[in-house]
Amino acid sequence: MTKSIGKVVGVNGNMVSVEVDGNVSLNEVGYIVLNDQRLKSEVIRIQGSKAEMQVFEITTGIGIGDPVEFTGELLAVELGPGLLTQIFDGLQNPLPQLAEQCGFFLQRGVYLNALPRNIKWDFTPLVKAGDTVTAADSLGYVPEGIFEHQIMVPFNMSENYTVESIVSAGSYTVEEEIAVVVDAEGVKHSIKMMFNWPVKKAITAYAERLKPARPMITKVRIIDTFLPVSLGGTYCIPGPFGAGKTVLQQVTSRHAEVDIVIIAACGERAGEVVETLKEFPELIDPKTGKSLMERTIIICNTSSMPVAAREASVYTAVTLAEYYRQMGLNCLLLADSTSRWAQAMREMSGRLEEIPGEEAFPAYLESVIASFYERAGLVRLKNGKEGSVTIGGTVSPAGGNFEEPVTQATLKVVGAFHGLSRERSDARKYPAIHPLESWSKYPSIINGNQIEYARDVLFRGNEVGQMMKVVGEEGTSIDDYVIYLKADFMDYVYLQQNSFDPVDAAVSVERQQYVFSILLDILSSKFSFEIKNEARQYFNQLRQKFLDYNGSEWQSDQFKKLEEEIKQMIEEKRNGYLANADKLRNS
Repeated sequence: MTKSIGKVVGVNGNMVSVEVDGNVSLNEVGYIVLNDQRLKSEVIRIQGSKAEMQVFEITTGIGIGDPVEFTGELLAVELGPGLLTQIFDGLQNPLPQLAEQCGFFLQRGVYLNALPRNIKWDFTPLVKAGDTVTAADSLGYVPEGIFEHQIMVPFNMSENYTVESIVSAGSYTVEEEIAVVVDAEGVKHSIKMMFNWPVKKAITAYAERLKPARPMITKVRIIDTFLPVSLGGTYCIPGPFGAGKTVLQQVTSRHAEVDIVIIAACGERAGEVVETLKEFPELIDPKTGKSLMERTIIICNTSSMPVAAREASVYTAVTLAEYYRQMGLNCLLLADSTSRWAQAMREMSGRLEEIPGEEAFPAYLESVIASFYERAGLVRLKNGKEGSVTIGGTVSPAGGNFEEPVTQATLKVVGAFHGLSRERSDARKYPAIHPLESWSKYPSIINGNQIEYARDVLFRGNEVGQMMKVVGEEGTSIDDYVIYLKADFMDYVYLQQNSFDPVDAAVSVERQQYVFSILLDILSSKFSFEIKNEARQYFNQLRQKFLDYNGSEWQSDQFKKLEEEIKQMIEEKRNGYLANADKLRNS
């Protein structure tokens, strides 16, 4: 791309109109020169010689005639070793270093390198002179935390190249040349450990895209059993404020069986983001016993930051996830919240004077959300390994209304819907995922017929509960009341989970399958009760026993003792039913 210049001819909030002298491209980066500051912007529309640019900074002080310098490059991120443990803003500026330079109040126009330039990485080559390589092929690796970070041929080099030279094993910075490759025309290309990639262009340097079929284990019972998510799949968590979205995301990021966790705080309130930034370095990774941050990247844009940066943060996060997927790793991207991102799009659409869609959101809202979630996926790489990007986006619909456009647009493209309920969160039922309104298209860790049976008990129990609100407990038959008690029992002992209990916070697949078989035995058993009070007391006792059972270490003496007591309670009541049935037959 050739570099062009221009001048400001109009300012509308964070959108600036520029008269361009030369050629520019959509999504090209330009800098508005304001005294000694250069404000980063992105071209979002071109009409003749005029370009509309969204500015990633506060636009105070920009005036007509201010010069604009275009870079000839698209909005991109730096890819290479040193990304893990970092906290970036939406433009990939490392926030801790930015704070050191600017103090508590970040200055506009200050942009830092995303990757540290002074750190030397221990490089081990995997190819030799004369080898043929192409895009995404590994030239060597460096240790990055617990991973071997693959140093790959840049993804835009899609031809076949011959390795002319490669450095020997040793320590190098990301800016030092580690290899020289030659293309078919004899042109030499220098390769470093780092390279840039446009954030709005999906990384597709893999051999094959696969259907997500293997579950991503979260160790949250209601998700793994009833509402599963597959590796490489997509899911959304809509819910009103205070329903537990952030806690659920933190539990998932800590216990999910994935390699890399990327959190994109795209427009959440500053208080929630600060809480995340404080807690994550203190969370212990159950896999390694070290800080969870060692395999985490946080992209941070609060609602008080410039609105245009929210969109950049979403694309920056998914590009980093795709990069690690190319190494054969499983990445989980948690976007919180896509509603704020959609609101940023609505604001920019209004400034562009586009024809509005429903609730003034842009008419292309659905296609933009779909293109974001489509970047998830399970892929087979050229070397035969598999990698995945799983995307989980939270949605914050106003008033918890799931009929609003962002939620509906998201539901059309995701594979699982974990709808949080205000009613359940007010009743302190966590996770507050509504088991009857939520759904998943992915396979569970439990047999499908068993899941359907348990779900049917929940539906029937809910119907009886709704009926009891009208006719009262006395207007309900004892058989219907037992169905209601069984559904309520399953809700308390299986669907709910204590995130702060050291044992119950994360439940292994083996334990989930084992405990579910006992639960299923209770749900399918026929019990005999004389009066409703007797039934209520029985299930209350059984529930307390089961909660203690959930809190005991897997296969410990306490676990086995409580299991024996639970099975004994079931057997006694079941035998009572059989005895009554025999008595009725003989009378």
